[in-house]
Amino acid sequence: MPQRPDDETTTPVTSDLLHLRASGVSLVLDLTGLPRVLHWGADLGPLDDAALADLRLAGRPAHMGFPVDGEVVPSVLPAQADGWLGTPGLTGSRGGRAWSAALVRGAPTLTRSADGGAVLVVPATDAAAGLALELVLELTPQGLVRQRATLTNTGDDVYELAGLLLTLPVPARAATILDLGGHWARERSPLRTAFTHGTRLRENRRGRTGHDTPYVLVAGTEDLAHRRGEAWGWHVAWSGNHRSIAERHHYHPGLLGGGELLEPGEVRLGTGESYTSPWVYGSYGAHGLDALADRFHAWMRARPQHPRTPRPVTLNTWEAVYFQHDLGRLVELADTAAEVGAERFVLDDGWFGSRRDDSSGLGDWFVSEEVWPDGLHPLIEHVTGLGMQFGLWVEPEMVNPDSDLARAHPDWMLRLPDRLPRPARQQQVLDLARPEAYAHILGRLDALLTEHDIAYLKWDHNRDLVDAGHGPDGVPGVHGQTLAVYRLLDELRARHPRVEIESCSSGGARVDLEILQRTDRVWASDCIDALERRSIQPWTNLLIPLELIGAHIGSGTAHSTGRSATLGFRAGTALFGHLGIEWDLREADDVERAELAAWVGLYKDVRGLLHTGVSVHADVADPAYEVNGVVAQDRGDALFAIAAVASSAQLPAGAVPLPGLDPDATYHVRPQAPGDVVTHGRAAPWWGPDGVRATGRVLAQVGVRAPQLSPERLVLLRATRVG
Repeated sequence: MPQRPDDETTTPVTSDLLHLRASGVSLVLDLTGLPRVLHWGADLGPLDDAALADLRLAGRPAHMGFPVDGEVVPSVLPAQADGWLGTPGLTGSRGGRAWSAALVRGAPTLTRSADGGAVLVVPATDAAAGLALELVLELTPQGLVRQRATLTNTGDDVYELAGLLLTLPVPARAATILDLGGHWARERSPLRTAFTHGTRLRENRRGRTGHDTPYVLVAGTEDLAHRRGEAWGWHVAWSGNHRSIAERHHYHPGLLGGGELLEPGEVRLGTGESYTSPWVYGSYGAHGLDALADRFHAWMRARPQHPRTPRPVTLNTWEAVYFQHDLGRLVELADTAAEVGAERFVLDDGWFGSRRDDSSGLGDWFVSEEVWPDGLHPLIEHVTGLGMQFGLWVEPEMVNPDSDLARAHPDWMLRLPDRLPRPARQQQVLDLARPEAYAHILGRLDALLTEHDIAYLKWDHNRDLVDAGHGPDGVPGVHGQTLAVYRLLDELRARHPRVEIESCSSGGARVDLEILQRTDRVWASDCIDALERRSIQPWTNLLIPLELIGAHIGSGTAHSTGRSATLGFRAGTALFGHLGIEWDLREADDVERAELAAWVGLYKDVRGLLHTGVSVHADVADPAYEVNGVVAQDRGDALFAIAAVASSAQLPAGAVPLPGLDPDATYHVRPQAPGDVVTHGRAAPWWGPDGVRATGRVLAQVGVRAPQLSPERLVLLRATRVG
């Protein structure tokens, strides 16, 4: 259960109806058994006991069409014992016995905080099945609904848990489903389908969150878009195997659900042992996806561990030098990075053991004497002497079979008794649920951070967990591995609280709210082609705020795709995130360095706005144009990007909306340097320092005429409140 600060009060719940409200959201619960949600969505206003009773009565269905006599309204943990024949919330057995639980609710308690949040704790038991459950259901001050459950075996023999899935209902008008798929270098690609009868099941068995995770599973109205339609979103905060469902039946309008995906025998509870599910989150947006996203962002920014210092401009060396580490070359790169305004210098893969390519050395976390005869200290001292932080790449969960560690401890890899998993990237996975392996990796990372002035770890994870067996019997190991990684990160942060950590996993394959409880940013994708990032970054932003999204300016030709782009398009895209550079700046000419320095200077000027404001994405009629931006919390300032991602069928370009501003305030809208230059196109007559003045309502409904932009060009607009 979450820790309770001093300003919280806990009381018993004496009524069987409970109405929780926060930030424009109402959650109405029927507590006659395990919680049944009567309403999750727009705020219903104050309702007394009689009004709540009438709400429940008004929503009760006729007693027909159900699998059993009477009505079937599933709880947040749906059960066949209640007549629910959809996906069950709890599955497991004692060798085929006690496979159906009929949990009886105990006495719930409610904790309310001064900031408007509320936490409901509901105990339940099934004496015959030998099970006890504690459900935690929270409405956060930002209007997020989050849940998790702890299941305890109170019986005399082993209970094998097969799954624990929590749900929230959505109304019948949620007629469309939006979730995401993808692959390496194309993470978080939107998928849209009709929400019909049946089950849309998304299972992830990769042992990590995955490039193809549903990420946020959204049920919405037919008109769902960035700024219109209602949206109900669902996120499973778990970095291992997981599943999400959207389910609708003839006798139920629909629900969203999710939890951990367990392999057979992965969780076996002895007497008195417990399993705690991942947190699952629900977010409601009354006016489209931006409203749904804003709740997630506000909740994350309210966390005590959320980064509060300005997000430093980060130069990462990977695409600049790859494995070709050389002190002189890297010193020159660091000098150039400092000249253009970089504030953090990260040394990527290749600094340790025999790691001259990706075939060997993983697991040997000792500085290579071959490449670094004087250790890392000369480079670190040079970098910090330039006023930059120093960061280092690590991949602690992996091991090359060609490594000293694997040769000394071949049994430390996740494997089955008779075989290793097929290799991926010539590496295997280190079994961190094994205490000796865990202690070794913790000791090596602790020693590196103690000896060196390291402010940042780029923590990579470059393969899926396939055939991930743990221990001598090779029992399923993903659950234990995931918890061990969390423990490792927690312990390192406790020992080195000033060190920031990035979650990188073959790019963006481990992005979820639980890994972000322990890390300070994510690497959105290994693809930094600006055109691809025009999709990857906004959909990543559906869950997490911009300051947590690593977004780098690459070289003129993208290494991942071979596509060329102007510096303005690359930089203007990377600006909306945690800005970095992934480019051998020694090869940039003076003009490019000067332009890059101007973009870095703009980022430093506006990162306070970008990293505290509200993200907005316009619904533009012309598919060739995209508009995204950030509006300050007080709506006094805003920065927008207008990007052409293709050639338009319209000539000249049409008007584009600038959403999110105060409708009754007047704004001065003008181009923002250095994104004020229209190349290979033509500006509209208003384009210039004087710009135009209009109300927020006019800018949202009528908009401004976009410059005529050639494909893969971008300009910036600044809007500030007048008077």
